[in-house]
Amino acid sequence: MGVDIGGTFTDVVFLSREGVVHRKKVSSTPDDYNRGIVRGIEEALSENGLSGTNIAEVVHGCTVATNAVLEHTGAPTGLITTKGFRDVLEIRRFRMPEMYNIAWSKPPPLSPRELRFEVDERINYAGEIIRPLDTKQVEDVIDRLVAKGVESVAVCLLNSYANPIHEQKIKEIIERKYPDLFISISSELIRVIKEYERTSEAVVNAYIKPVVVKYMQALQATLTNLGVKAPLLIMQSSGGMMSVELSAEKPMYIIECGPAAGVVGSSFISKKLGIPNVLTLDMGGTTTKASIIENNEISMAPAYEVGAGISMASRLTAGGGYVIRVPSIDIAEIGAGGGSKLWLDVGGVLHAGPRSAGAVPGPVCYDIGGTEPTLTDANLVLGYLPEELAGGVKLKRDKAIEALNEQIAKPLKMDVTEAAFGAYMIANSNMIRAIRAVSTLRGRDTRDFTLLVYGGAGPIHAAALAQELDIKKVIVPPAAGVFSSFGLLFAEIEHHASESFFHRIDESVVDEANETWARMRDEVLAEIVAADYGKDISIKITKAIDARYTGQSSELTLSVPWDTLKKEHLPQLAENFNEEHLKTYAHKRADEPVDVVNLRLVAKVIFPAEVEPEALMSSEVRAARASAKKVRKAYYGKNYGWLETPILGLPDLPDKPTKGPLIIELYDATCVVPPYAEARSGKWGTIEIDIKSEEG
Repeated sequence: MGVDIGGTFTDVVFLSREGVVHRKKVSSTPDDYNRGIVRGIEEALSENGLSGTNIAEVVHGCTVATNAVLEHTGAPTGLITTKGFRDVLEIRRFRMPEMYNIAWSKPPPLSPRELRFEVDERINYAGEIIRPLDTKQVEDVIDRLVAKGVESVAVCLLNSYANPIHEQKIKEIIERKYPDLFISISSELIRVIKEYERTSEAVVNAYIKPVVVKYMQALQATLTNLGVKAPLLIMQSSGGMMSVELSAEKPMYIIECGPAAGVVGSSFISKKLGIPNVLTLDMGGTTTKASIIENNEISMAPAYEVGAGISMASRLTAGGGYVIRVPSIDIAEIGAGGGSKLWLDVGGVLHAGPRSAGAVPGPVCYDIGGTEPTLTDANLVLGYLPEELAGGVKLKRDKAIEALNEQIAKPLKMDVTEAAFGAYMIANSNMIRAIRAVSTLRGRDTRDFTLLVYGGAGPIHAAALAQELDIKKVIVPPAAGVFSSFGLLFAEIEHHASESFFHRIDESVVDEANETWARMRDEVLAEIVAADYGKDISIKITKAIDARYTGQSSELTLSVPWDTLKKEHLPQLAENFNEEHLKTYAHKRADEPVDVVNLRLVAKVIFPAEVEPEALMSSEVRAARASAKKVRKAYYGKNYGWLETPILGLPDLPDKPTKGPLIIELYDATCVVPPYAEARSGKWGTIEIDIKSEEG
């Protein structure tokens, strides 16, 4: 069972051993997300004649960690650091995401200055103790933090990556004196250099830890009450899974877990369809996420910033959020979704988002309290949406027209149709920003890619986005509206390790690198044994390095494809770095020496395959119901105007190209095929759209 919580909808997907997919989409409950989970699981079980005992495994993706940072609703967090480094969080890095905005301010530290304390200790870069830790001072600092009401403590000492003994001692003291206090120490999270980044990671982890622990405990209790005794696994930002216990201990690894699941599903689908280069777009009710798959490989980012206006792993926009260097799928995320509010600024310019109506009060057309028009209202006015959405949400078109007319069209002195289509185009422009952030800004040409679009609102905009980006083919996958939950079903359990390692890429690096990787491998395998995933598993180890030209301060991550590094591999490794530098920064310096900074290792736990992919894909076709033959008017821009548009179910769509306009209504999504596009039924329940001419 895959369970994914979004800002507007909660999605539940069951996958049977026979390859049949059962889906359920219900409104999210932001005041208590577990209520939405309970409703979704109960209704899905009941509708399919199942009980909690039928569930063998639960995989979950959520936004609870992200929301705690974005909304600043984490726990009061203290920081203990080395004397002289109290204000590292304030100083940050000398980067800002808006270069010419003189009014821009740094985001406030998650641990305010009055909750940050120093201890007198010093370990040098080689791990040698220069000044021993004053344990009496540590006890005094901890007492003062508790007196100030902290619930969680982050510990980050200078050079603890080289020798964690002082951090471990502080942890022991806290556990002895205040066993209920949450603790996050940097050397147990990521043992790599850079004091600001390590401090940021430790504080982010500590800040969200009490929130995530409480949420996970409530979720486990909910599953138990529903009779589900299966193991609970949580999606990581990297696209792998981890145990619920480990996610509660290291919650910074799950901050971008929701968007990651859809990219994992996209990778699975694109490989089965034989499409190596794919741009993915996930448009839900609150946000839109874009990512890139190149040569069948998911693009990964070694660092991320959470809490910025547009979340993306790019040095071009660095400085707007809080740094975490956990392996993450390279995703750009913006506040543009079906629930994005439409509004006019003081200059009378129309905007779509980033504020969202969410599940409560929702768009005006939901008629459950929303008063501000949203993108969903505009799409309904344009004729793109049916009268009822998944989950039994009935849409009131007259309410949407009234709100859009009064709040947008009249102030702009235009027709309500023009206003609605203008909002549609503005939302498309916002989503194009996200797509270009993972493609054009990475030196990739969008014309070389296929656009794979999902999310409940995504297929409505898919063809228009592809036309604007000069992309010729669009794929709408099976279970498009619950595709992130679908993707959860194909993730593998992953355990990550990283360690600082300073060496020039020459013969001296080989033996020590192999020894360090071997030690990291033993530590990760011990974690896997302790997690007890069962006997019928295999483990796949992959390795990587962070490298840079001598004198640089930023690194690029390179995979190391050899089981054992040998001297004859070094020229190829250096050349791979030069090519990656060229691809990323548009230049390379082949005559410059290259330094290794960090070693990385990932262990994937692989279970025996139980479901044939072909059976799984065909379940979309089996589950779909043919629609009654019907037509409704939809608007496609000034050149085309309002057109009578055939409304099809997936079984009605021929397997040969069919010229638009068409609207294909799925259980959990709606797909719009404009007059300048053709659509056909593809393999395993996909919809293929070809862009043929200019947009109207």
